[in-house]
Amino acid sequence: MKKKSLSAKKTIPNKFDFIKILKNRKIFETYKEFAKEFESLNFSNKIAVAISGGPDSIALSFLISCYRFKKNPKIQPFFYLVDHGLRQESSKEAKLVKYYFKQKKMNLKILKWTGKKPISNLQGLARQIRYSLLFNQCKKYKISTILTAHHQDDLYETFFSRLLRGSGTEGLASFAEKEKKFVFRGNSIIILRPLIRFNKEKLKYIARKVFNFYVDDPSNEMEKFQRVRLRKLISKFKNEGLDFNKLTLTLNNLASSNKTINDIVDKNISENVNFQKNKYLINFLFFLYPNEIVFRSLSVLIKKISKKDYPPRGKKLSKLIKELKTINQFKTTLGGTIIEKIQNSVVLTQEKTKKR
Repeated sequence: MKKKSLSAKKTIPNKFDFIKILKNRKIFETYKEFAKEFESLNFSNKIAVAISGGPDSIALSFLISCYRFKKNPKIQPFFYLVDHGLRQESSKEAKLVKYYFKQKKMNLKILKWTGKKPISNLQGLARQIRYSLLFNQCKKYKISTILTAHHQDDLYETFFSRLLRGSGTEGLASFAEKEKKFVFRGNSIIILRPLIRFNKEKLKYIARKVFNFYVDDPSNEMEKFQRVRLRKLISKFKNEGLDFNKLTLTLNNLASSNKTINDIVDKNISENVNFQKNKYLINFLFFLYPNEIVFRSLSVLIKKISKKDYPPRGKKLSKLIKELKTINQFKTTLGGTIIEKIQNSVVLTQEKTKKR
């Protein structure tokens, strides 16, 4: 990462210094927009704030601190930065961000990813590890809310990335949601994205004015990563008329369709599945719905009974559904679940893990 604007003043601001910064009209307008978005979300007083050191998360740390000072002093933000250790200089950069936070009397904890690093799908796996480390901290300190600094550019990139993967309505629309609930090792955690409608330039402005510092990840320019290639492509699309309002309209339409599908999934499960003695008993009417409904319904059930954080992969689940529809009797396992087909019924039970 390259250090940005490192002529930072040596002063150590307190509450009143933060409030004083809000006198800047441009920053105050962004803060008002943030406060409105944040208040529309469900959050607890203990909040984990995901920090990367980039301008977006640096700005988020300021905005949530100002909200605490002005609106709700009961809020306790916990700032976390994940050091993936993928580059030699990453630990030094993490400590540098911690230093600048300390100057603002903001305690930042660095979470390190230890162990062997993957060669392929690096960004995807790094994202999974990042959330896993954050979720572990939340479980440890009984935090049920995580704030991330995802903004407009992230929304564009994720939409097109999932479009290229062939994602359905759920995948395409879900990232646009400002709040999303996860269950991690039995604990319910809500991820909030209050900046998802914000332009990145506004966030850069705050990072420069408040901290006079942020870091810039060089991987943001490496075209070996799909997100970088998409970012450059999206820039060309913008010149052809693509704008955020149009994308938002598309996402809203997808979200509406997705909600309708989920309502039908709930109906399918409630009418055609019985839960008895740690087993899900599924009757044949369950499989008479369209493929998308059956796919999602079975995915929900497997995730519930296996108590895993993620459902099985789409290809494996689609193959299983085809077999359940065409084979009268068989037994298999998938995603920590035992699936047994007996004539017109299917039984799901949790796969027992072997003790070492």
